Amino acid sequence: MARRLRVALIAGEPSGDALGAALIEALRRRVPDVECVGIAGPAMRAAGCRALYPAEELAVMGLVEVLAHLPRLLRIRRGLVRQLLADPPDVLVGIDAPDFTLPVEARLRRAGVRTVHYVSPSVWAWREGRVRHIAAAVDRMLTLFPFEAAFYARHRVPVTTVGHPLTARLSAVTPAQRAAARAALGLPADGPVLALLPGSRTGECRRLAGLFLDTARWLRDSGRPCTVAIPLVNAATRAVVEGELRARGAGLSCTLLDGQAQQAMTAADAVLLASGTATLEAMLLARPMVVAYRLAPLTYAIAKRLVRTPHVAIPNLLAGRRLVPEFIQHAATPAALGAALADLLDPAANAAMQAELAALHPPTDVDPAERAAQAVLGEVVERERSSLEGAGWP
Repeated sequence: MARRLRVALIAGEPSGDALGAALIEALRRRVPDVECVGIAGPAMRAAGCRALYPAEELAVMGLVEVLAHLPRLLRIRRGLVRQLLADPPDVLVGIDAPDFTLPVEARLRRAGVRTVHYVSPSVWAWREGRVRHIAAAVDRMLTLFPFEAAFYARHRVPVTTVGHPLTARLSAVTPAQRAAARAALGLPADGPVLALLPGSRTGECRRLAGLFLDTARWLRDSGRPCTVAIPLVNAATRAVVEGELRARGAGLSCTLLDGQAQQAMTAADAVLLASGTATLEAMLLARPMVVAYRLAPLTYAIAKRLVRTPHVAIPNLLAGRRLVPEFIQHAATPAALGAALADLLDPAANAAMQAELAALHPPTDVDPAERAAQAVLGEVVERERSSLEGAGWP
């Protein structure tokens, strides 16, 4: 190409910023003088992306239903589109944050810019009709999981599965690693350890922390007492759990941790956790788990009508069956969760689930960021080919 390759990227959250930074580094390994511009967080800026707007402005607004900030968000989006149309990139990569990025992708695609969306919305699970808007906005979808790619293939949206960045970093826990984690966390070397992960958001932690502690009490009262480790992501979730412990934690042996979720799961014989990315981490570590989730009543009533997938836990979605027990809303009771955990504390059942989870671990021979870079550059090549054909070249 006569000029430098120019890639525009949009990230609005810390997770997207991390993915974007890894993608930029992978692009530079292939095209050292690539120019990267867009909405970038600190990791992307450190990787060499010129920020037209800092991602922190979007993160403060949350990219959720914060109506007070909506006019400002729309101004940023209009300004970004205006700048990118004035000096079009060779390809635009929107990273997650679909409510913000997909309209930008659609506008630039209409102007002839190749567009890639990195991290699929949960369109396969609910509001399936959104796939029509996605098809109009993107030239290629990059998914983290194979089951997402199968959905897009059915709808004839070009798709590439690049994998999740955690897959290269986490693997099945060995007995030596479990012993080392227990020592590092000050947990007993012998006896069952149960890790409780009631969620990273304050609201979900409020809905699940008491339930999870009641489940630990159910196990104790049923003759299956466990040492409990509870990793907490911030001061707000710690305050919630400390309040619940004062109310219902009498007689429980609990250790509260600041962060260290992966280490707590490594140390545990079983994990009780909220549905979400933590279920992927537990799967990659091959830790037997029980998954639970409770939504606000109105949210659940709406979601129940919209959600189409039979499973919510990532291991079950990947396996295509109910491999790990999951309990949603009213089904999530201390007795139900406790009975499922008691089964997993049986050595034979525990070993069997470890083996099944380990078998789900994706191959780690290719870095997801390298796959993503290859797909993005493939769209640039396709753009050049289309331009030549449009100019009458054979």
